[in-house]
Amino acid sequence: MRPEPGGCCCRRPLRANGCVANGEVRNGYVRSSAAAAAAAAAAGQIHHVTQNGGLYKRPFNEAFEETPMLVAVLTYVGYGVLTLFGYLRDFLRHWRIEKCHHATERKEQQDFVSLYQDFENFYTRNLYMRIRDNWNRPICSVPGARVDIMERQSHDYNWSFKYTGNIIKGVINMGSYNYLGFARNTGSCQEAAAKVLEEYGVGVCSTRQEIGNLDKHEELEKLVASFLGVEAAMAYGMGFATNSMNIPALVGKGCLILSDELNHASLVLGARLSGATIRIFKHNNMQSLEKLLKDAIVYGQPRTRRPWKKILILVEGIYSMEGSIVRLPEVIALKKKYKAYLYLDEAHSIGALGPTGRGVVDYFGLDPQDVDVMMGTFTKSFGASGGYIGGKKELIDYLRTHSHSAVYATSLSPPVVEQIVTSMKCIMGQDGTTLGKECIQQLAENTRYFRRRLKEMGFIIYGNEDSPVVPLMLYMPAKIGAFGREMLKRNIGVVVVGFPATPIIESRARFCLSAAHTKEILDTALKEIDEVGDLLQLKYSRHRLVPLLDRPFDETTYEETED
Repeated sequence: MRPEPGGCCCRRPLRANGCVANGEVRNGYVRSSAAAAAAAAAAGQIHHVTQNGGLYKRPFNEAFEETPMLVAVLTYVGYGVLTLFGYLRDFLRHWRIEKCHHATERKEQQDFVSLYQDFENFYTRNLYMRIRDNWNRPICSVPGARVDIMERQSHDYNWSFKYTGNIIKGVINMGSYNYLGFARNTGSCQEAAAKVLEEYGVGVCSTRQEIGNLDKHEELEKLVASFLGVEAAMAYGMGFATNSMNIPALVGKGCLILSDELNHASLVLGARLSGATIRIFKHNNMQSLEKLLKDAIVYGQPRTRRPWKKILILVEGIYSMEGSIVRLPEVIALKKKYKAYLYLDEAHSIGALGPTGRGVVDYFGLDPQDVDVMMGTFTKSFGASGGYIGGKKELIDYLRTHSHSAVYATSLSPPVVEQIVTSMKCIMGQDGTTLGKECIQQLAENTRYFRRRLKEMGFIIYGNEDSPVVPLMLYMPAKIGAFGREMLKRNIGVVVVGFPATPIIESRARFCLSAAHTKEILDTALKEIDEVGDLLQLKYSRHRLVPLLDRPFDETTYEETED
């Protein structure tokens, strides 16, 4: 039995009725046999996760190479030198010795409340501004396999930009979340959206609870529920708000949230707004998660020791900065064992994973009913905007009246709804073609090919071999800006990421693969990446793969409890 909302999953007798078979869990990873591990070691690479007959129906290969010690030291030194010179220049400016004052606030800004704390202000002025030209580049085309970028220049050290009037044409787009290639201005999706635009217009000008509930919204929600394999679903106008506004409606004071340490900001904000107690477990570490679950049941709430009203586990399908895939079979097994609830964010995985594009649940061949709250967005694989929540009918009916995003937000625009409906039907094969299936297969092939080639070149690549999010490690602060600029010179648009979005020594470039990428486009991009990698000396790999994080050497069993 599952606990009722407001009830608790604590203080129940445990009965071992099903341990992991055909493998063992050690150090957080499942190994099928000693012989397989020895063979992998002999091959020069160790895949720390292999197939497990008890939980996994397919091989799960995910490993992270250790940062070379010299690179880590030089990265810290680089940040140290930048910080030292930043404080020195601030001192010289204060005493009117430094003539350049571009890294100080303007007079017209000083009368406003400070947006940053002292160190954040210092970091923004002296470090971020040096490489700010790598972000917020305006494009003036469809975000397809190639994009057009408006050229801009800065004459005040990136504090402001002026457009030259030139357009950089045909830049290879390696940064957009257009996983299945549906973000385009031709084809069936565009035609359907244009037809609905003529009939319904652009805006709804009301909320779903008032006069903004269209027949198109009802059609979309039925289709989403069918696509996910759940009883009901609800659509929202914004993906970020789908998390941040719905989590507070599900849990509150007296509840416990167990959140992966690398969860998206929308999940973090939703958890904080809920008023529930939040505890963090190490990324994808089942030992860390199980320890928190055990402690929650044994000790209950702080001070009072009362049972928690609800325990909610927050995870993502694909983690957008690491490229890793959630260990969902193990999370579900732990959820069942300890009678917790599971909230799964499939923003990046829906459409991009699984033989039928139904996300990480489909990827592992699991039952959607085992996930209590299925969340996802339409902004990536469907080439549109908005998000959804799927689950039992009771859950969706509750959210329709208690979710701030449902009660107060304006409804999805009709052309956007039609874009989602048309692309989703294409993925499901309901349009009478095999285009959706071909796009899913093409994305999977592109992902494996691109990852394999980068590893062969000697780059350190993070994440799962099936993840279309591909982080390439840069590490040093100076190389963040240099990589982005050099790639743009070669007509390739990339996304670079640094502190505080990542740990201070783990700056990276993040590539997003798409079914719209042809082999020729990928080969062109790989050739230029190889050249820039040699120029900036980015090929750090020693082919020594290590676990995600240091983990205790113990064993986890997954046993359901029964009343």
